[in-house]
Amino acid sequence: MPAFYIAEHIITDPERFEEYRVKVGPMIARYGGRYLTKGGSHKFPEQAHWRPERVVIIEFPDMGSLDAWYTSAEYQPLFSLRKQSTGDKDMVIILEGA
Repeated sequence: MPAFYIAEHIITDPERFEEYRVKVGPMIARYGGRYLTKGGSHKFPEQAHWRPERVVIIEFPDMGSLDAWYTSAEYQPLFSLRKQSTGDKDMVIILEGA
């Protein structure tokens, strides 16, 4: 069953975030993940009560693969870099597909 990583990033340091973005993509791929969306490409066809700055959805083959990536020692320095380059309201949601 696929698993999904959904993130809203409120970027406070674009230079650091770009470093994160460039480095994390190949790492996600090594764990079987693939981007389903392009960050920052969302639109609001109706009046929205939530106004995310940058949203991304990444699909992994299963929850085990997603968890293995997210908790890996390899990802932790990039996790810290993401936290340093985004705001306090940065949000991540992880869920299983149907």
